[in-house]
Amino acid sequence: MIEALVRLGAGSLGATATTGRAGMFLWRLLAQLPASVRRPGGVVRQLYNLGVLSLIIILVSGLFVGMVLGLQGYNTLVDFGAEGSLGTLVGLSLVRELGPVMSALLFAGRAGSALTAEIGLMKATEQLSALEMMAVDPFPRVLAPRWLAGFIAMPLLAVVFSAVGILGGYLVGVELLGVDAGSYWTNLRTSVDFYDDLLNGVIKSVVFGAVVCWVALFQGYDCVPTAEGVGRATTRTVVMASLGVLGFDFLLTALMYGEVG
Repeated sequence: MIEALVRLGAGSLGATATTGRAGMFLWRLLAQLPASVRRPGGVVRQLYNLGVLSLIIILVSGLFVGMVLGLQGYNTLVDFGAEGSLGTLVGLSLVRELGPVMSALLFAGRAGSALTAEIGLMKATEQLSALEMMAVDPFPRVLAPRWLAGFIAMPLLAVVFSAVGILGGYLVGVELLGVDAGSYWTNLRTSVDFYDDLLNGVIKSVVFGAVVCWVALFQGYDCVPTAEGVGRATTRTVVMASLGVLGFDFLLTALMYGEVG
């Protein structure tokens, strides 16, 4: 019993210390953002690595998610004679929820793990220590550009995911199942509001991008500088970033749509 309490206390202290280091890490990232903006070349390169190289999985996943929504939505709505509202169902589901969340989870699995592995390898090979020995702060040169690039790329990827998903719903609902094309697009246009739906979805994706990149960079920077340590940090990134996305999704949904009084 005593040993269990000791392990519990040690685990709690370790988690508290890690949370404190993560908070200080985020503070240093935010403080170095102006220096990164003054050197946009690094941000542009990371936008390519994090955004463009993630585009294929976003396009393919968005298309299939939209097609599944179109198929499942049609099978449900046809029982009520409301198959003309398929555009509303697909549009609101993607723009409000599935677009930001699914793209963030895919982003965490692809770009987040790559960030952690890259920074962890730089730490294991003492590249970060070499920069510090030359009086070069790695935060504005290495870490902040990657965080800023993920912050920018995530909402763009979410918009692409939602747009392709709506197209996938159209292909299944209209071209395959025979839903009227005019009803699909008209209901979609009239039901999706710019401020209540589109803008809230973009806000969600911005927060998700910041959280995923923060977790990924911190895990790489804080990992044990060995091959095993980098592997464990990469696994923690995917798990913690995914849980963070889902947790913040609930909080943001409650704030935006008044689900919690």
